[in-house]
Amino acid sequence: MMIGSSSVSSLQCSNVAATPPLSSLSACSLYPSSISPSPSPSLSSLHSSFSNGSLQSLSLSHTALSSAKKPETKVKCSASEPLKVMISGAPASGKGTQCELIVKKFRLVHVSTGDLLRAEVAAGTDIGNKAKAFMNAGQLVPDEIVTAMVTARLALEDVKQRGWLLDGYPRSYAQAQSLEEQNIRPDVYIVLDVPDEILIDRCVGRRLDPTTGKIYHIKNFPPENDEIKARLITRPDDTEEKVKSRLEIYKKNAESISATYSSITKKIDGSRSKDEVFIEIDSILTQLQNNKQKGTNLVRGNGSVQEFSKESSWRGIPTRLNNIPHSREIRKYFYQDVLLATQRSINDGRTRLKVEINIPELNPEMDVYRIGTLMELVRVIALSFADDGKRVKVCVQGSMGEGALAGMPLQLAGSRKILEFMDWGEYGALGTFIKIGSIGGKEVDEEDDIFILVAPQNAVGNCIIDDLRAMTDAAGPRPVILINPRLKDLPGSSGIMQTIGRDKRLEYAASFENCYFFRLLYYAGTQYPIMGALRMSYPYPYELYKRVDKEFGKEEYVLLSTYPVKPTGDEINDAFLGKPRNQAKGNSGIWGFLSGILG
Repeated sequence: MMIGSSSVSSLQCSNVAATPPLSSLSACSLYPSSISPSPSPSLSSLHSSFSNGSLQSLSLSHTALSSAKKPETKVKCSASEPLKVMISGAPASGKGTQCELIVKKFRLVHVSTGDLLRAEVAAGTDIGNKAKAFMNAGQLVPDEIVTAMVTARLALEDVKQRGWLLDGYPRSYAQAQSLEEQNIRPDVYIVLDVPDEILIDRCVGRRLDPTTGKIYHIKNFPPENDEIKARLITRPDDTEEKVKSRLEIYKKNAESISATYSSITKKIDGSRSKDEVFIEIDSILTQLQNNKQKGTNLVRGNGSVQEFSKESSWRGIPTRLNNIPHSREIRKYFYQDVLLATQRSINDGRTRLKVEINIPELNPEMDVYRIGTLMELVRVIALSFADDGKRVKVCVQGSMGEGALAGMPLQLAGSRKILEFMDWGEYGALGTFIKIGSIGGKEVDEEDDIFILVAPQNAVGNCIIDDLRAMTDAAGPRPVILINPRLKDLPGSSGIMQTIGRDKRLEYAASFENCYFFRLLYYAGTQYPIMGALRMSYPYPYELYKRVDKEFGKEEYVLLSTYPVKPTGDEINDAFLGKPRNQAKGNSGIWGFLSGILG
């Protein structure tokens, strides 16, 4: 069944887990956090020979790119390789602003061919004089000159340590192929996609303050007062005719190199505010950074630290998720993702959290559900906080654990005994930093710092929400984390639960905010093929992925769209069909029926 012109309304959501961006992992940096590392150190020299025998032994001066002061060196280093990023965008797409934000957050070396050329021309170097001759004649600087400059810049030590952000280059197929031949390839090729009419409006409405050099826009960013307004001028290139001409040139250039980077291209809607655009870019780069991480301290079940290596081909979501049982690598991957999202949430002062990770082994509605996988996830989270000196109370529903099958719901039967018999390490975590308890107000002790509630769910005749409310009231500002809750309204004896206080109970259950969410998308009524996945990891937006079959039976997940809040069924449907957003309409088709699953 193909996704084409026919409706994707037959897609179905399954409760399955997601992988978040992991912003806490950073590449090596030689700069203190208070200093923006955008200035480039100098290129000492460049000796490059070209196959046609021309432009040999071109030298870049030591002074051409050495305007920045060297900050006091502090080393920040992780085991991951630094990021390599290319970014492309039409004039007025906001590329310059996003480059500044990327450099500030990820400390990459910003490499702009325009800056390189201007520096060499200003310094009067050999390569600068040759480039100037072409520029004065109104001609493009030859590819071999520009590529030689870029190659030399990327070979310097600061780039090797911090990674690079290549801005607006390559611009032609020949330039792209030249970089490929030298094994210079980015991890991601970001394209800021903005409709022509918006780009034209942004350019034509721009005004320059000749006194300060500051750029304004007559509608979007007007000047502060009439005095400034009176002296503003329109730049020569900002007429509608010239803007359209520049757009056509950009489109031709972009099309010529699109095939080279098609497998790593991430198109981003650049018509939104700069903050919304950067949230999406930040999510992509943080995720890539996580995938590059060579090893992460993870499971400490026997008291020792185990190292977990991720497959770089996963691109943020493990493949073969319908292969049961899940591999240990896949399980560890999700454990680590949930852990980092939870840590970020608590570090930001969040106290009422919810984790919804429903890969097949964690989905109680599937016959492959494994209580051991859930318990291992709980152990990873609890031990991590215990390692930081926190006292963690791990809680299950009160009736659980007495006998092999005692209590309801059956998915949790015996879980307390499982927790007590688990290996909690050799340093005595269980009983000191970690204690096992039940869900309820009487279980909250003064010494407890964090509460982890194992899959709280309603059972017939028993409303766990009341016990949960009593527990959070007693916990006060201390964090309470629900792991895979199922707090729905089920019929109770005599129907009491459905009538007395029902709305308030469900409102309370919905008050917990997701710090982690993942769900697989299937065609309706099937568990295969997987069509995609919806995921969120605090503080990043919801991300919608499409599963793509590759050669030789391989697959990958490709990012389709991001959302600041959980998307509706119609929004997901539209994204798979390639429809633009913000079209006013109601839920339709099977998504209309299933949209409650996403709520």
